[in-house]
Amino acid sequence: MKTTTELSKQGEGYIFCSYGREKYLKDALVSIQTLRRYDTERPVALCCSSEHAELLEKWKLGGSVDHIEVIPKEHQSIVGFKHNLHQYMLYDYNMYLDSDMIWCKDPDPLWFSLKPYGYTITGHDSADVFYGAAKSARISLDILLRRRQRTLKRFGLTHLYRVQTGIMYAADQELTAEVDRLASEYLSRKDETHFVNRSNEAGRKLESCEWSLGMAMTALKLYVYPWFNGYESIQLDYIHKMVNHDNDFWEVQVKYYCNPFIYGLRGLKTKTMRTLLYSLFSALPRSQDHMWVTPYILHFGWKHQKKYFDRFAEQMWKEMTAEPPKVEKE
Repeated sequence: MKTTTELSKQGEGYIFCSYGREKYLKDALVSIQTLRRYDTERPVALCCSSEHAELLEKWKLGGSVDHIEVIPKEHQSIVGFKHNLHQYMLYDYNMYLDSDMIWCKDPDPLWFSLKPYGYTITGHDSADVFYGAAKSARISLDILLRRRQRTLKRFGLTHLYRVQTGIMYAADQELTAEVDRLASEYLSRKDETHFVNRSNEAGRKLESCEWSLGMAMTALKLYVYPWFNGYESIQLDYIHKMVNHDNDFWEVQVKYYCNPFIYGLRGLKTKTMRTLLYSLFSALPRSQDHMWVTPYILHFGWKHQKKYFDRFAEQMWKEMTAEPPKVEKE
């Protein structure tokens, strides 16, 4: 007879996506390896290009995943895949994950907390002015001309969710298809918005899916799962010197400032500038209040922090592909 916990896991599964450079497939396999530290029961699927499926066979690592789904060329991009999740609902309850992630604790409570929703993404109730817009001094023109407000008014919105699509969850086929349809429509009307093409930014080649999905979730009045949620945060960013961890990331604690404004400074690329601003704003109420949080997932989403994940992934990959030691017969 199955226990309540075992019954609750039925129909739940993780989905990763991989295409393009060989490195991205390796990263996904490394991330799956860290997931398996805490969950060896729920299945893992990999939606990937035919080239990556062939690499798995070549490396003899097909057993790392429970199901391989080859996806067409038109879905081998951020928008192509994440705007079409309704076509990749391989389980009754699906958790879609980016590959630049390290799992830090048992996901059972997380699955339980996501169950009430047919579709959700981690995020905030209100997107900041930089969301989907220029990440430079050009933002001042957007503010002066009230471009963000004009976009919302044009599309009949009174606010805009800020979503972080490193983790997405879908269980309702019809609702997921409607989100995807609406997000694709918004993206096709980008010229009517203030949003900019992310592929024009330095170091990026692909368009973002986030502002269009944020608009779709806002229009449909869906629940956005809190991105920063104290000790129950699903994912928190890796920022060097703000995370305590061992070399293998078994023990992880993230410095989490309780004041959202102070915590929002974490992504500044220059550590000196970040330290200076923390010092300048130290007199603000609650500015020093913080907790040390072990999130379910440590996400290396900031470009200037990727090198720390790459270092870990390289070492993990060596361990995963190392030849087992030969046992000498006596």
